[in-house]
Amino acid sequence: MSEALVIEAPAKLNLSLRVVRRREDGFHDIDSLMVRLPGLCDRLTISASQEDRFTCDDPTVPADGSNLVLKARDAYRTASGVSTPLAIHLEKRVPHGAGLGGGSSDAAATLRAMDRLHGDALGTERLMEISATLGSDIPFFLGPPAARATGRGEKIEAAEVPPFLHVLLLKPSFGVATPDAYKRWLESKELPGISYGPQVFPWGELVNDLERPVFQKHLFLAEMKAWLLACAGVSGALMSGSGSTMFAVLEDPVAAPGIAGAAREELDPTLWSWDGVIGS
Repeated sequence: MSEALVIEAPAKLNLSLRVVRRREDGFHDIDSLMVRLPGLCDRLTISASQEDRFTCDDPTVPADGSNLVLKARDAYRTASGVSTPLAIHLEKRVPHGAGLGGGSSDAAATLRAMDRLHGDALGTERLMEISATLGSDIPFFLGPPAARATGRGEKIEAAEVPPFLHVLLLKPSFGVATPDAYKRWLESKELPGISYGPQVFPWGELVNDLERPVFQKHLFLAEMKAWLLACAGVSGALMSGSGSTMFAVLEDPVAAPGIAGAAREELDPTLWSWDGVIGS
């Protein structure tokens, strides 16, 4: 095995997310356009060690069997037969419970890093198969930077990256549990005065069917969307995944700091924010 490998695990946005139906296995079929955010990444450092160790600079990240990094490590070992002890350190930059795929991306990065450390013994296709057993979003992070995800999210087809879009992300201090959002999807109702319809652009549309159940439970997120859509310089706003991150498509990137500052002043002083570019 080579020396320590450092690998980045980028966040993602769902530019569209349609829920097609609830499946007999309890999952839901979806149709989603997903894009990676290369400027917003966690970072993993993986190296050989005398014994298995996992550390993280965020003390709220679990270090038990629920951690997707450790699930990915163990799944790779089962598939490859390799059992070399590893030291894994995770630097978190993508917030939890945000609808940005941070944990899924960390798992995909772990699989990719372990395969590189072992001479690409399994290859991307086998890693994709393993990742699909760990979580619905994980295969996306092993594929193209923009993709249409179908099935329960594990079927990935390359898509065209939307042209240069500057986005502002805002997340409150609370997260949203993805299973809960899907569980309440079918019976959920729209809130009066909130726009749920597709927002049409030349490259496609912004729409998210999970806004309905999530907004019904977390009214603040509905208020955030309405507030963003009313801001000058915002051409679209949407919840990413199951939330709780809301993002705005900006007409002028220079407006990002001002909008983020106003959101903290008018909505929530603890809001986390990030802005960057999709496409080129």
